[in-house]
Amino acid sequence: MSNAVPEREPERECAWRVGTAPGIFPFLGHGIALYRRPLAFLNSLSAHGDLVEIRLGPQRAWMVCHPELVHRMLGDSCTFEKGGPLFDRLRVLMGDGVVTSRHQEHRRQRRLLQPAFLPSRLAGQTELMAEEAEAVCRDWRAGQKVDVSAAMTALSTRMISRVLFSDSLDAATAAEVRHCLTAIVRGLFVRTIVPVDALFRVPTPANRRYRRAVERVHAIIDAVIADRRRSAPRDDLLGTLLEASRAAGPEPAITEQEVHDHLVSLLLAGSESTALCLASAFSLLAQHPQTERRLHSEVDAVLAGRQRPAPDDLPRLVHTRCVVTETLRHAPPGWLFTRVTTSETEFAGHRLPRGATVLYSPYLLHHDPASFPDPDRFLPERWLPGQAAATPRGALLPFATGSRKCIGDAFAMAETTVALATVAARWRLTHLPGPVAPPRPGATLGPRSLVMICEPRSRLPIGASPRAGSCAHREDAALPVQDSRRAGDSGVDHA
Repeated sequence: MSNAVPEREPERECAWRVGTAPGIFPFLGHGIALYRRPLAFLNSLSAHGDLVEIRLGPQRAWMVCHPELVHRMLGDSCTFEKGGPLFDRLRVLMGDGVVTSRHQEHRRQRRLLQPAFLPSRLAGQTELMAEEAEAVCRDWRAGQKVDVSAAMTALSTRMISRVLFSDSLDAATAAEVRHCLTAIVRGLFVRTIVPVDALFRVPTPANRRYRRAVERVHAIIDAVIADRRRSAPRDDLLGTLLEASRAAGPEPAITEQEVHDHLVSLLLAGSESTALCLASAFSLLAQHPQTERRLHSEVDAVLAGRQRPAPDDLPRLVHTRCVVTETLRHAPPGWLFTRVTTSETEFAGHRLPRGATVLYSPYLLHHDPASFPDPDRFLPERWLPGQAAATPRGALLPFATGSRKCIGDAFAMAETTVALATVAARWRLTHLPGPVAPPRPGATLGPRSLVMICEPRSRLPIGASPRAGSCAHREDAALPVQDSRRAGDSGVDHA
């Protein structure tokens, strides 16, 4: 998948459509629609314009519905700063780490952190990825019901923690981090769509859980930093940050708080999104047996009897990577983001005041029929060499673009591809009987309590067909997927 930043194009001659979303409730604005039917509400906005005014609580905000406008916004991070209700909440959680830092600080921070995520380091990291993925599924048993969401969160949390601070998290602490992460994600989204602080100062059980989880994550990171200062240096991101905190050269030393904030930011961002993408991928594969068979055939051919992929295998896992890319299109974990204008500006022919909240949604863009024909169908073939060129440039935005593009995009793609191939080499995951629930949005999008049944894989000679009567013979249409342009009616997950 290419995430190259498209060249800035001249302003279009035709006029942009600017409108207002209907259904504004006093005080709550569109909060009820966003809470009850968030994805359906998003997909309804394009009918009202390319730039659509909505209300987040009593506050006015504007949703950008056209990919060209989204790229213009993300390409101007000086005018459209990371901010708004979402990032206001994230800054309380993450401080001023690389995910939430202001424009003027971000470039310096990115230069410091980027070496840990360079493609040149992926070869060594691939071994760790495969090792962790194999450990997650090694002890599964035939017919066992597996909490796939929990297993993928365990995998992603363990993997990003090894990149950040080697093996400083023991099994019990890593499990505690995962538990805290669940509570944090449950509380973030409702704090974004109804940004009324007084509601969240009330000592309800949900508010107390959220505060305790945030406090505990910060305490765990502080303990890791303190322990490392007493031990020998290591070649990981924490080692890089501690060295930068002692810098005596031309670059100013970073503060103790910056070390802390970077670790919290990358730990939370690097575990949640990858886990959701993997869980969504396994759910979608189970609903599309033909796609699943192609994946299994490729994994069997590339691994040739081995249990996990090696670094050299990544370029040959073409279909596996297409499955990951299509999953990111179909159910992007990061589905809704906010920006705030730093000055009065004209955008889409409309005058936005300084401090205006502007939103964009990868989910909305990825389900636009103008960019992706049959947007509700799960079709990894869209991304095969020679076919991906038919997709309009810039229409796919799972990692954003511009100077604030995700620092770990290549790492995340490699990790997800390796994990998918490693599990698929051993197991086939099937849904429990009954209808498959659509993904439910929270601060991120994806299945949070996905339980599936694992069946051992029996490899077939290349080119052979599955045995007669095998469940792999079902056609993809046998397990329909809920129309994702009408999804989200069941409301926000655990908000």
